[in-house]
Amino acid sequence: MEVLDAKRHKPLEGGASFTLSNRLFRGLWIVVWTLTARWTPPPLHAWRRFVLRSFGARVGRGVRLYGSTRVWYPPNLILGEGVLLGPGVNCYNQGTIAIGDRSVISQGAHLCASTHDISDPDFQLQLRPIAIGSRAWIAADAFVGPGCVVGDGAVLGARAALFGKAEPLTVYRGNPAQPIKQRSFRPK
Repeated sequence: MEVLDAKRHKPLEGGASFTLSNRLFRGLWIVVWTLTARWTPPPLHAWRRFVLRSFGARVGRGVRLYGSTRVWYPPNLILGEGVLLGPGVNCYNQGTIAIGDRSVISQGAHLCASTHDISDPDFQLQLRPIAIGSRAWIAADAFVGPGCVVGDGAVLGARAALFGKAEPLTVYRGNPAQPIKQRSFRPK
């Protein structure tokens, strides 16, 4: 996805950050999601997976997501098998968001894969992909910022804010998120 030059297009003065074709695609996406998926009852995960895939998202088997989930740009979303996106999750994926197998993104979490160049007087938009490993948990109302990497099995606690890297099998809390302990899985 191409980001337009802020110096030329002046988004701070109402100009666009993305091409017309991108904006039209997103407009169509919002209409289709609202009419066909947003209102659907919770058990209709398969239908919502189908709608997302139809707009270019890469969605693994058994993904569960809710009608209240918000996805900014489906082609920039990669969901592994068995991923759960809880109610009210916001995938602000101007940049790519990739989530590994069996990870849980709890209700109200916000994943933001873009930022702005604060030293640029025109405030140029910058895409910063997010990578979340397998079996990770992003708890309720947590924030994962631009360019973050969440290791396999890492946990970001409720309302925590991550702005860097979460090491594998490590539990984080707070704003900014700080490690508090190691995570281990019990044998089955």
